Amino acid sequence: MNIEILPSLLAADFGQLADEIRRAEASGADALHLDIMDSHFVPNLSFGPDVVALSKKVAPNFYRNVHLMMSRPDLYLEKFIDAGAQTLQLHIEADCDLHTEFKRVKALGAKRALVLNPETPVERLLPYLDEVDEILVMTVHPGYGGQKFIADCLPKVSYLRERKPKLDIMIDGGGNAETIPLAAKAGANQFVAGSYLFAKADMKAAVDDLRLRINAVI
Repeated sequence: MNIEILPSLLAADFGQLADEIRRAEASGADALHLDIMDSHFVPNLSFGPDVVALSKKVAPNFYRNVHLMMSRPDLYLEKFIDAGAQTLQLHIEADCDLHTEFKRVKALGAKRALVLNPETPVERLLPYLDEVDEILVMTVHPGYGGQKFIADCLPKVSYLRERKPKLDIMIDGGGNAETIPLAAKAGANQFVAGSYLFAKADMKAAVDDLRLRINAVI
């Protein structure tokens, strides 16, 4: 199972966005995580396809993982994939038929990921596990960066790992040097970190340290 670390662009300095994308790539991280917020599904508005396109332009070889925190992600699938999204993460709580939309995502050439919020029972994911390439377990309530890690979400990770030993399982929210190893021990293999990584002057050293901490517990 590959270990992947993903800096979340939501925590970057938006006045130097292109440089921040390059800095994340130079850190040795595995992919860039881009949080798309519609101010309806979550109480915040972030950015749209243009920032995904910017990421592709300035760092074309840096994988783009796009998290659609949207009530109607089905209305925007083509726009984000055309902009350069390589994985699209859709919420189980979204207002669309996910069986249909995952077929569309696959046909459009992107990977399919399913996301669940902290308050959502993990059992709701079961009908979709054979249709997706990864699961994202939110370890904060989505909408804002810098929140405290919710450790009570980790049993969901273990539950999914037991049922799908080879499935990629990601956590997002409150990720740092203390919480990410806890998620790895629970069974996660992909880890988003926003505020923690972008606050570091030496992001590469922070990424390297996270890898050591993860490998120490798996």
